Amino acid sequence: MLPTWAGCCVRIQQRWIFAIMGFLALFNAYAMRICLSIAITEMVVPLNITEEFIDDTCSELASKQLTNVTMAHGSGIYEWSEYTQGIILSSFYWGYVITHLPGGLLAEKFGGKYTLGIGIFLTAIFTVLVPIAVKWGDSTALIILRVLMGFSGGVIFPALNVMTAHWVPPQELSLITAVIFIGVDLGIIGATTISGLILRYSLIGWPGVFYFFGGMGILWFLLWVILCYNDPEEHPFISEKEADYLREALEEYTHKNTPSVPWSYIFKSPSFWALLAVQIGHDWGLYTLVTDLPKYMSSVLKFSVEYNGYLSSLPNLCSVLYCLFISWATDKMITSKCVSKTNARKINTTISTIAPALFIIGASYAGCDRVAVVVMFTLGVTLMGSSLPGIKVNSLDLSPNYAGTLMALTNGIASLTGILTPYLVGVLTPNQTLSEWRLVFWIVFCIFFITNTIFILFASGDVQDWNDPKFLKDEDDKKIAKNKA
Repeated sequence: MLPTWAGCCVRIQQRWIFAIMGFLALFNAYAMRICLSIAITEMVVPLNITEEFIDDTCSELASKQLTNVTMAHGSGIYEWSEYTQGIILSSFYWGYVITHLPGGLLAEKFGGKYTLGIGIFLTAIFTVLVPIAVKWGDSTALIILRVLMGFSGGVIFPALNVMTAHWVPPQELSLITAVIFIGVDLGIIGATTISGLILRYSLIGWPGVFYFFGGMGILWFLLWVILCYNDPEEHPFISEKEADYLREALEEYTHKNTPSVPWSYIFKSPSFWALLAVQIGHDWGLYTLVTDLPKYMSSVLKFSVEYNGYLSSLPNLCSVLYCLFISWATDKMITSKCVSKTNARKINTTISTIAPALFIIGASYAGCDRVAVVVMFTLGVTLMGSSLPGIKVNSLDLSPNYAGTLMALTNGIASLTGILTPYLVGVLTPNQTLSEWRLVFWIVFCIFFITNTIFILFASGDVQDWNDPKFLKDEDDKKIAKNKA
């Protein structure tokens, strides 16, 4: 049996096995994170809107105008205010930001396989426990469980970045990373679409959402342990041809025994601060749309829970297709020297921030024209797909050796927006009216514009000097010689 298994695996390029499993890792991670945004619309008692706000809301679909508007789905059982819902949705990020840096350092020291795997496994266990926790502890228990889910999930991106640095050659970086990172969009699609179907057809209702996605996460972990390894040298079934190819492609920028993290060089690097700024801007927009777009579709546009799931997932489906194309095109343009790596990152980042900012504002002024709103949101989120060959791969450009640390710093700090945005949306939209949501979208516009400007001015796509152990050793020797003198 083992020789047959090994022979089959040798014929498959293992970097693509890693890419597929990395894709499924992010699919599961985001599905488990986002499914609550759909399920919560069925968990809470519907909001009643008073006569004062009727003129600033949309009418029900396929129903007569009502003076006392209710949501387009069935009654929930928990009386959670918009503020409480914002706290529940944001509480994931309280734990999420804490474990980013430890996760990156652990993955760089011991490898990303089990750092990543255990992170998703624990998140899956906590997801399965959601219905039980809510039943016995109401919103308080759910908040605690979401914090624990975030704590487990915080290691995922840094660990995945470390493994990517060891498995993906530079000439394939944008495309393979795109394959991995579209797991984010498809995870959101899976969460919104499948959750909508479960909420409509499941006999057990909203608890089925958490059982389904938690079970998927546990199944993924079992496959991950069997199929994936920290780097090509550890893999028992990789072909000699592929191992030699990866060794030759990666040996210049990745090293086994690297010095400790060069914190002072990182924090003095303008390109690091540019990446951090635009990551904050990108995540602010992403978390606003991903976490709260289902609420906007349900509470403001009055889509039913089933159509809410479909329409909330449509922008992400388009983003997946666009992301694959633009990532492939970016690799081709860089390898053919049509554009420098730095300019490729800046162009893609600008597309992924300024274009969505314009479409989001357009959607907010389209009012109750549901077709126009859906089209504009779809175009905006689609073009955010350029963030992958722009923003997401940039930490790998700057320092393959410390990619986990850079991802931990940028993604971890930017994830603070995941705490702030649901809370802010809850505070700014107590009545779920169009004018309240318009202010939310103007804030997104301003943040996109400012952070992209910083990236354009200071970003780089080149490997930094401090990635090289020899450079760091020479600098240390100079300091020692200077101190002795």
